[in-house]
Amino acid sequence: MSTPRNSLANLSKLEPYQDETLQVVIETPKGSRNKYAFDGDRLCFQLKKTLPAGMVFPYDFGFVPSTEASDGDELDVLVLMDEPAFVGCVLGVRLIGVITGEDQLPEGETQRNDRLLAVAEASDLYAGIQHVNDLPEPLMRHMEEFFQNYPRVLSQKEFKLLGTEGPEVAQKLIEEARANVK
Repeated sequence: MSTPRNSLANLSKLEPYQDETLQVVIETPKGSRNKYAFDGDRLCFQLKKTLPAGMVFPYDFGFVPSTEASDGDELDVLVLMDEPAFVGCVLGVRLIGVITGEDQLPEGETQRNDRLLAVAEASDLYAGIQHVNDLPEPLMRHMEEFFQNYPRVLSQKEFKLLGTEGPEVAQKLIEEARANVK
């Protein structure tokens, strides 16, 4: 398939690593009420939903390219950095862990939906964070509460928090998700 004139490259097909640095494509920047998603068929970012007034994405949110998680989408990543990025920005990041969980689907079924946690390589504020355990407890609680609340608002799904794991488990999830790409 050739790239249509005046369109983006297919960011979902980028290599997940450049040299040895994990790459993340930002879909929704910190502070946004709008939830954006990359459409790999149309090669553009689309507005998916808008959060209610007073609710915003507290951190940059994106995906690891060339991965496929158990929900059929690329692996989700929450990125800690000093200032918000922009939609479509590709960042080099360092994995620090994963919030494990599952979506409770309306039909009564569950679907695994883990969220990787990473620090932007260019971050000064979070430069010393190497492991999810290095994060202050209130910050972790805020992230967990966001992931429990926003799926309910956006898509009427309940998110059940299963736990928090370190970078080794996050890396294993990336390897599994890369193997799922056809």
